[in-house]
Amino acid sequence: MPTPSPDPKLHAVSVGLDPARLPQHIAIIMDGNGRWARAQGKERIEGHARGAKSVDVITEECCRLGIGQLTLYCLSSENWKRPKPEIDFLMALLKQYLLAERQKILDQNIRFTVIGRREGLPAEVLAEIDENTRLTEANTGLTLCLAINYGSRAEIVDALRAIAEQVRRGQLLPDDITEELVSQHLYTAGQPDPDLLIRTAGEMRVSNYLLWQISYAELWVTSKFWPEFDASLLHEALRDFARRERRFGGLKPEGSS
Repeated sequence: MPTPSPDPKLHAVSVGLDPARLPQHIAIIMDGNGRWARAQGKERIEGHARGAKSVDVITEECCRLGIGQLTLYCLSSENWKRPKPEIDFLMALLKQYLLAERQKILDQNIRFTVIGRREGLPAEVLAEIDENTRLTEANTGLTLCLAINYGSRAEIVDALRAIAEQVRRGQLLPDDITEELVSQHLYTAGQPDPDLLIRTAGEMRVSNYLLWQISYAELWVTSKFWPEFDASLLHEALRDFARRERRFGGLKPEGSS
């Protein structure tokens, strides 16, 4: 990843985007690695390896555009059902990515974080996750959040268990439970909700991803597989986002065009 543009607004304009209408938080369901590989006559694992390159490209472009946060769905809690050789490869690929990208992440002032349950992840992967998190915790650029061993229903259950325990101890009353309190107990506590959710491979579902957080996110789906997703497709999604009117349940002001 090269050094990001010193002026994200200028870069946005140079690629035909309005800097004032960019989302601050983009979440992506990276789908279609295996299908891309099969279409190329390759093994599924080669699709995952190629998909990691798309992660690099899109992270770099989000840095250049001055996007505040990018959250990527890397491994769902349901993905453990896949064949063991594929899971083993994904874990090895994740460890390799965490090591190989560490210095680039530091050079780009990226703050690295992970959401999801730690149980089940190999100790060596957890060690690299923790090291990247520690080294970048003071960085002030793009927040790169990887959802690993993540499931939104499990996240909500974990939040409710923590809140219920506080009620049991007498630290909270039932009437103290608000939407804000629930948000504070999610894995994403302290992070803004996504403005834009992108899904590749043409699938029209959210797959147990950030169910609480995407309540008012704009959805954008492409038929392209994740290994095919590049900066130009990201720009297409962002231009479409800029044309949309976000009312958050309200009405369009009278007289507005």
